[in-house]
Amino acid sequence: MLEKGQRIEIHSYKHNGKIHRSWEDSYVLEDTERHFIVMNNHTLVTESDGRKWVTKEPAIYYFPKDQWYNVICMIRNGGIYYYCNIASPTVYDGEAIKYIDYDLDLKVFPNNQYKILDKEEYKYHKGLMGYSDALDQLLNDQLDILIEMAKEKRGPFKKEFVDYWYQVYLEDIRG
Repeated sequence: MLEKGQRIEIHSYKHNGKIHRSWEDSYVLEDTERHFIVMNNHTLVTESDGRKWVTKEPAIYYFPKDQWYNVICMIRNGGIYYYCNIASPTVYDGEAIKYIDYDLDLKVFPNNQYKILDKEEYKYHKGLMGYSDALDQLLNDQLDILIEMAKEKRGPFKKEFVDYWYQVYLEDIRG
């Protein structure tokens, strides 16, 4: 199990096993049998093509170990924005927290409106990398489940979830 406050990296891969993106200097808030909760703030991100950029705001990452998605809760002045990746269940292999990103994304705005992103990219990679019909169905079903969770403000979409974990970060990690 990862320790609270431990610094880790996050690695996102594509279905073909190639690295897609990595985040440095993230902090573990919780590691349970079911999930990882991680925080980063102004963190260096490296893209697969070598480009680098820094995140603009504090963000809480909810990584289920048994679900095909993850949720990034971005804390901005205008409210909490959620960026959800349809992705493989998350693992930690001693090097980094890792998952496979399947392109389909859901962005949820502070007013609870949402937008499905990257449908064309998903379609392209599905053909290029040969996603099976079963995987395609699983990923699309997961997107529907995430939309319902967001509409109902369940799990990481609850404001209390973000408030609680941000306080843990401020008090226990950043101190």
